[in-house]
Amino acid sequence: LPAGLSQWFPALEVLDVSGTGLAEMGTELLSLPCLHTLLAKNNRLGGPGSLPKGLGQAPLARSLRVLNLSGNRFAEVPPALLRLRGLRSLSLGGNRLHGIPPDIQELHSLEFLYLGGNFITAIPPELAKLPSLRYLVLCDNKIQSIPPQLAQLDSLRSLSLHNNLLTYLPREILNLVHLEELSLRGNPLVVRFVRDLTYNPPSLQELAGRTVKTRNVPYAPSDLPESLVRYLSLASNCPNPKCGGVYFDSCVRQIKFVDFCGKYRLPLMHYLCSPECSSPFSSASQSSTSQSESDSEDEASVAAHRMQKVLLG
Repeated sequence: LPAGLSQWFPALEVLDVSGTGLAEMGTELLSLPCLHTLLAKNNRLGGPGSLPKGLGQAPLARSLRVLNLSGNRFAEVPPALLRLRGLRSLSLGGNRLHGIPPDIQELHSLEFLYLGGNFITAIPPELAKLPSLRYLVLCDNKIQSIPPQLAQLDSLRSLSLHNNLLTYLPREILNLVHLEELSLRGNPLVVRFVRDLTYNPPSLQELAGRTVKTRNVPYAPSDLPESLVRYLSLASNCPNPKCGGVYFDSCVRQIKFVDFCGKYRLPLMHYLCSPECSSPFSSASQSSTSQSESDSEDEASVAAHRMQKVLLG
């Protein structure tokens, strides 16, 4: 950046240095107290010293609202960016990112996050701690699964996941009550249905725990060791409405199609207490009137109105 920039333009609010071949941005950037939009797309940023030291402590950390660093060479999200607490829009698409740092949760004001076109393989659960996030773009990466915690993004309106490696979605995604657009094209889940019935037999402790919970065997905390009382509190109810059982550590992972808008069927991951519980679903998997689908449609009747657009093709 040119020397004296802050002297020439002390009230500068928008700075666009995109496509200029920049390899680093100097300390002049730190002396722009009114800057709220910085666009530095399609440059050569990403090496050591690309961003000025002290970026997270400068007045810029409070004033900057929009930062676009797409089309550069960042291999990781620079830690200094995570101290720009006033950011509402952050774009790092088309870089060389392999992950998302858990400290992304510090950007409490973030409404728009674009990380498409990188090499990201996993989404940290901490991403769900962005209360204002409305638009999340993670397309064109190598993501294989979605953490169920993502359903805590109550403000989310649009979720772009196309061209990844997803084979299923967690059933918790139905809790995204304000979601209007979900893009899934180019994922394995669109072209094939993966059914995983791997099941490890329950331990004797789990069998005893299931009996206590399903038969409502009375007990007081003073009757059992603290570890067993805590264990019994971790029971999960089987989602099969015809079962009524519980499970602890041993369960069957199964994918169920849920119908959205009467047009698309999304495979969502859910968990059952035993292979016997799953048999009604798997035995009729080829039938359009199978138990799996009828249950899915009942579930979808609650959620279908929430999803206005599902992009699969």
